[in-house]
Amino acid sequence: MKYKIVLTKQADTDLRYIYEYIAFTLLEPEIAVRQLERIEKGILSLDEMPERFRAFEKEPWHSRGIRQMPIDNFIVFYIPKADVKTVTIIRIMYGGRNIDAQLKKTNQ
Repeated sequence: MKYKIVLTKQADTDLRYIYEYIAFTLLEPEIAVRQLERIEKGILSLDEMPERFRAFEKEPWHSRGIRQMPIDNFIVFYIPKADVKTVTIIRIMYGGRNIDAQLKKTNQ
C-alpha cells in the first residue's frame, strides 16, 4: 500500500526559497527548475518504502522519527507514519547549512 505524501508549510517555503535562490541570485532559472524537479521526484518516491533512508541521529529529532533523504546537495527531512500510511515532509535544506540550527527553527 502506498503512503500519502504531506508537505508542511515550512517545506513548501523551503522549496520556494531554493528555486528563488538558484533562479534569481545565481541567475540560473533552468537549473532551478531541474533542481526542483529532482527534489519533487525524490519526495514522491517516498510513497513506497519511506523507511529506506536513515534516521537523523541527533536528539530530539531521532526520537521523533525524523529521517533524511539526500538529493544532490539538499536533504529532505521527513517523518513516516506506518500506522496511517503517511509521510510528512518537514524541511528541505541545503546540506552545507547548520542542520541543527535550522531544525530548531522548525515549528514541529
